[in-house]
Amino acid sequence: MAYDSAEQAQMRARMETGNGFIAALDQSGGSTPKALSLYGVEPSDYSGDAEMFAAMHAMRARIMLARDFTSAKVLGAILFERTMRETVADIAVPQFLWVERGVVPFLKIDKGLADEADGAQIMKPMPGLDDLLAEARGAGVFGTKERSVIHEANAAGVAAVVAQQFEVAHQVMAAGLVPIIEPEVNINSATKNDAETLLRDEIARHLENLPAEGDVMLKLTIPDTPNLYAGLADHPRVLRVVALSGGYSTDDACERLSHNEKMIASFSRALTEGLHVKMTDDEFNAALGGNIDKIYRASL
Repeated sequence: MAYDSAEQAQMRARMETGNGFIAALDQSGGSTPKALSLYGVEPSDYSGDAEMFAAMHAMRARIMLARDFTSAKVLGAILFERTMRETVADIAVPQFLWVERGVVPFLKIDKGLADEADGAQIMKPMPGLDDLLAEARGAGVFGTKERSVIHEANAAGVAAVVAQQFEVAHQVMAAGLVPIIEPEVNINSATKNDAETLLRDEIARHLENLPAEGDVMLKLTIPDTPNLYAGLADHPRVLRVVALSGGYSTDDACERLSHNEKMIASFSRALTEGLHVKMTDDEFNAALGGNIDKIYRASL
């Protein structure tokens, strides 16, 4: 169900000024087996993609139904395309998140990464994107997320990543959605700090050429230099700057994030750290609640 302008404005206000973080529940085909294995579901426990994605949805549904997964600490949730079309408690997932939990729904729209060139990986082509954006808008999704990766401080590679990100962002805004631009910097890069400086400057340049209407969000690796992205967060066209955990542990990601005053979390692996399929509901809720609280406090 598409929401009216008043509810869209309410979602926007939540994202712009609300306290909390964005849960990343968008693991896709390539990363699903690893995410399931960390949860205690091994490849031998399912057969074929249909069973694998069913197991992944069961994990996501358990998270969304948990007692602490509410608007009190969770501002938004990023969904995989299949998840957008699924249900939780017999309610369409985007509707469940917003109506039942007060959590703003986003959709991951990229189709994975191209081969590395100039120390970076741009996104693969996204055929049918306009149709997917229209479907998302009709389902009550507020925004999108699209991920590229920068591996080294190569000016040409950083420029290519940012140019493509903003090209897609224009398409998303034209469809009435808010894009989360995600040019991740590899946390293991030997030139991470220099790459982040290049990235900041390139994003700042593109922000000045946005269309007359529509804002963006930024999802960035927690920088080595605290508050490196504070100027981007203050830009009038940037709704929010959020941080990805990028492989850091929950404790490490939260510690690093706490030194960046104008970033909130959008964690995936850090959110689900320590969860296991064989936990009782009380054990699961306690473990997830602990992660949610830790990430929430680091986002304040």
